[in-house]
Amino acid sequence: MPDGEMSGSGVSEGAQNETRKPTRRRTKRRSSGEHSPQSKKTPTYAALDLGTNNCRLLVARPSGDSFKVIDSYSRAVRLGNGLTATGRLSDASMDAAVEALTVCAKKMKARRVKRWRCIATEACRKAENGKEFLDRVKSEAGISLEIISPRVESRLAVMGCLNLVDTTKDVVLVIDIGGGSTELSWVDVRRLRDPKNKARVHRPPISAWASLPIGVATLSERVPEIEDRRAWYETMKQTVRDEITKAGCETRFTNSFKDGKGHLIGTSGTITSLAGIHLKLPYYQRDKVDGLWLRSSDAVRVARDMASRSPADRAKEPCIGEDRSKLLVAGCAITDVLCEMWPSKMVRVADRGLREGMLMGLMQQSQKINVIKEASSND
Repeated sequence: MPDGEMSGSGVSEGAQNETRKPTRRRTKRRSSGEHSPQSKKTPTYAALDLGTNNCRLLVARPSGDSFKVIDSYSRAVRLGNGLTATGRLSDASMDAAVEALTVCAKKMKARRVKRWRCIATEACRKAENGKEFLDRVKSEAGISLEIISPRVESRLAVMGCLNLVDTTKDVVLVIDIGGGSTELSWVDVRRLRDPKNKARVHRPPISAWASLPIGVATLSERVPEIEDRRAWYETMKQTVRDEITKAGCETRFTNSFKDGKGHLIGTSGTITSLAGIHLKLPYYQRDKVDGLWLRSSDAVRVARDMASRSPADRAKEPCIGEDRSKLLVAGCAITDVLCEMWPSKMVRVADRGLREGMLMGLMQQSQKINVIKEASSND
């Protein structure tokens, strides 16, 4: 989005309704003071994440040590569809992404966003025509996308769910399963217990990290579904193990987990879907899933059950639907392997991640700027 003050008309009700899916409805997050005089004085921030599968936007205002979401948007654009085979973003995928990003731009202008960050991840990192696509987005949607590295992606995901960490443990593995890659971050919880570090959300104590070049879309493409679903699922799991070995992270903090000193946090759509199925929700409800403590054994049980079903049977689950049914099993295989290699009695489920991390970073940076301005005016 061009620099300077943003203005423009709001999005029509029809455009907003395009994001709602009857098979996977999310609880809408609103701010009760959205139209109050005070809210007009409070700066508005936006975080946009264009991933391999989805385009997501959050618009929020500061509220105490956190924020209140006043608008959001999510659409499946399948930007990485076919990327593994061709090395390029398809015309249809780029069209869908530009259309979704245009809606995001209108929402940001309507909310008079003061500061924003718009990122792109694995699909744009890998595509031969990624730069061409970014130029088109800037021209047609008015948004400048920043392609972030896997390391930055890991840090932002951790920032978005730091307050879900069990501080009685020594280490937590934050798992972010995306469409094109999976980011793994091992966080030193002992350092989080130090009061001096609690406020440093923008620099979480990540002791190690790894980026696996497989996500729900790329793994699904590499290991297509076959009639023998048990063999298919085992092939997927072995592919995940192989990538972990290639990354050289197969022994990181495993002793801490075996000794019961570690736990897992899942930030992806895979773990939230598994949690919704486990809870037998009639439709997806964020307030019941986000922050949930889920037994690892239950997560694995549901994952293996989903892998044994046909796509049509998986689609019958109200927290999945037809769109996600074809990609979910890849996420199940990744989750299954990680639970095996880093055993933890419980998994903390986080319906939050990159966008929340970006918002926290933007708001902290603004606070620093304001402090500097105040100090300068007092000199």
